[in-house]
Amino acid sequence: MGDGGLTVRVTGAVATVEISNPRRRNAMTPDMWRQLPPLLDRLEVDPAVRVLVLTGAGETFCAGADLGDLDELLAAGDQSVAVAAEERLAAFAKPTVAAVRGACVGGGCQLAVACDLRIAAADARFGVPPAKLGVVYPTPTTRRLAALVGPATAKYLIFTGELVDADRAARVGLVDEVVPVDRFTGRIAELTGTVAVRSQLSVVAAKEIVDGRADAGRAAWWHRQVRASGEAREGVAAFHERRPARFTWTIPPTG
Repeated sequence: MGDGGLTVRVTGAVATVEISNPRRRNAMTPDMWRQLPPLLDRLEVDPAVRVLVLTGAGETFCAGADLGDLDELLAAGDQSVAVAAEERLAAFAKPTVAAVRGACVGGGCQLAVACDLRIAAADARFGVPPAKLGVVYPTPTTRRLAALVGPATAKYLIFTGELVDADRAARVGLVDEVVPVDRFTGRIAELTGTVAVRSQLSVVAAKEIVDGRADAGRAAWWHRQVRASGEAREGVAAFHERRPARFTWTIPPTG
């Protein structure tokens, strides 16, 4: 593992995964990429966890893949440990939020784009630098970026490799919200707290449908879950009684 690693803390219903490699601005080593899928496997089946936050230690999100290990990633291409980690993060059943401060470049941007939401502090900077290095960005990564920001912006980011600030990232749809640095931690807590008290049935189903992973049979399964779970009855009762709803549905072990 060397100097880098991923750490997890769970506070209430929110799990925070922190990227830490301080000597290399939180760059991801191959071992760090390998750590992520099994870590996500555990958090996905933990009924206490309703939201996942991915962030970086200190004032940097992630400066990319560790270039000292670039040969390993290049040799594997689309089957690299980085792509496997990205795909597992994108497929994580529960809502995910990238909380971005400072540099979010290359592999860091890859991870942020694989999350459902991206909240940036005002000091965040985003970049996609393969053209500076003479490498080809992975196919799933490129397509995911283009689906998020549109083909023209994806091409601009990749063709130039230039850093864009948080405000521009918000304008092109790369981030959902920009927050002053002094309010950043509080805003992440506020947002994840809001998502955590919503019906996980509604949220998880919506994520699957929006991401195009729910066929007709799966859609029918979700509607059966609505009838069987009591979530809708609780939501309507809470509305009429003017109280917060107490949603209890969690992902079934085989769900």
